[in-house]
Amino acid sequence: MTGPGHLVTRADRLLDAAADLLVRWGYQRVTVADVAAEAGIGKGTVYLHHRTKEALFLGVLLRIHGAVLLRMAERMERDPAAAMPARAVRELYRELLDDPVTRRIYLGDAEVLGRLAHEASETLGAIAAVRARMGREWFGLLREAGLLRTDQPVDAQLRVFAAVTTGFFLLDGVPTAPGPADPDARADLLADTLRAALELPGTPDRALAARIAHAYRTHTAELDRLT
Repeated sequence: MTGPGHLVTRADRLLDAAADLLVRWGYQRVTVADVAAEAGIGKGTVYLHHRTKEALFLGVLLRIHGAVLLRMAERMERDPAAAMPARAVRELYRELLDDPVTRRIYLGDAEVLGRLAHEASETLGAIAAVRARMGREWFGLLREAGLLRTDQPVDAQLRVFAAVTTGFFLLDGVPTAPGPADPDARADLLADTLRAALELPGTPDRALAARIAHAYRTHTAELDRLT
């Protein structure tokens, strides 16, 4: 008999195996059959958890993102300045580039990232909705505090935020892309761009940073339930 605990363990084994093979072989070479063999289960069992290869590796990516978001919340609680978009994304960018799995995805074939983004929008719309709510709450709190511009709707600002951040990650996978080669310099450039586009002078107080961190934790828990 298969109980919930067994299913959770099997799901984690699948993601662990997929992450390990991704680092060793790269996304293009890994097949669902390879992941099943690495995890010690049948290929058909993989499809009980993930309907496509893209969905499987999206699960790997989202698990890492969830852990990173929780660390972002911890930083906000320690240092309120970390709740500002430019600072938060600078730290996110460096963490994801330092992680061997996400580095493989973001610095590999740009087409792969596009496939995973398509998978997220087509089959995991609920996840996109949670992320959108998290962004609106985060930016809304900062706008109310006079720390973000209010001359544009919050959804327009979130689009700028997403487009700039995604663009930086995608360009990192293009060997001939212009700009600094040093990751820290690129992280600073990303932060400067978002700061100029979105932010007003000032720093959140501890109470506001704690509210934003709480929102991050709440929405991350919701994402965990969906994945």
